[in-house]
Amino acid sequence: MSRPAVPDAAVVLVCGDDEVTVKERARAIFEAWGGGRQLGDEVVDGAVATAAEALKVIEQTRQALQTLPLPGFTKVVWLRNCTFLGAERPGDSAAVTEALNKWARELQQFDWRGVRFLISAGKVDRRRGFFKVLDQIGRVEVHTGWSPDDRDWPERAALWVRNRLRDSGYEIEEDALVAFISQVGPSLPLLRSELEKLCLYTAPRTRITLQDVEAVTVRNRTAQAFALADAVGARDLPRALRCLAEERRSAAGETDRTGIGLLYGLVTKVRAMLLARELADRGWVHPRLDYNSFKARLQKVSTDLLPGDRRLNPLSIHPFVLHKALRDAQNYSRDELIRAMKYLVECNRALVSSRLDPDLLLQQLLVRIMAGPQTGTGARLEPIAT
Repeated sequence: MSRPAVPDAAVVLVCGDDEVTVKERARAIFEAWGGGRQLGDEVVDGAVATAAEALKVIEQTRQALQTLPLPGFTKVVWLRNCTFLGAERPGDSAAVTEALNKWARELQQFDWRGVRFLISAGKVDRRRGFFKVLDQIGRVEVHTGWSPDDRDWPERAALWVRNRLRDSGYEIEEDALVAFISQVGPSLPLLRSELEKLCLYTAPRTRITLQDVEAVTVRNRTAQAFALADAVGARDLPRALRCLAEERRSAAGETDRTGIGLLYGLVTKVRAMLLARELADRGWVHPRLDYNSFKARLQKVSTDLLPGDRRLNPLSIHPFVLHKALRDAQNYSRDELIRAMKYLVECNRALVSSRLDPDLLLQQLLVRIMAGPQTGTGARLEPIAT
């Protein structure tokens, strides 16, 4: 994996809510600058909790910058893990804001010959004058974390995992990669720790399989919300029933007493499988394609051939999600997926209008979807006998 270029600016701010990337990137810049290899280099700890501590750190860093470098050398000063550049405490203190504004004016007039200044911080308030001055006189790098609301987070996470494994001499099967991303979710620190654990478990083998992922990878809270849908996609009824029970016992189950939230997740999953299968039936994609080939084929599909309604348009679904849905769709026939949508509508009606136990209704729904071809078309939803 190619490494990001080292900034040639004398002043660099590395910040953002992606804590791991910020720390790694700042460390890489510090080492590339030769920091810590010569007398005079200084690292100032900027992790403070109070305004008084922040003021002391500002003064300490100012003095470090003003101390002349040794003749013929470049001095490196690193204000590390700074916690007072955001809009929250202690950064919201009037005294801290005033001190930062004063310092910003000094930095604008500072002679940077023979001096380099690095700041690493968490989330920074970009409205502040101090940030704007740093952006003006130097280089600012903002590293944001991934969120479930980011449409492209699965793709970015998959690319990160592939690159990380390649650098370490490992490779991962496509199904294993999809399962790993789905289970861990959009948390880079958790992805990092789980990937390290996965490599340790797999060694001395260098090829990671789906069985390896299922054996040792945990699910974070965000990913657990998709566990039931994943089990339905795999047509694994025992796992689906376990996931349902876990979800209903969780805090999410307390806030979703009717089970409507879980039901809508299943609707999204089955709809994606049905739409993906339609693409395959038309010969536009194939379930054996790896993700990159699948995405390339998908980009060639003319939008004129697809419905304008986003709910019926497979291209409105992220390619990563659609790719997994296509593979899962091979566990069902087209008729079974159509029947599953009918069962979901019936279950929704029963959850809203009846007094039947939601857990029993959802259990029966899973059995009807995954137990194989059903007979009859007008059966009403009834609770499972216990």
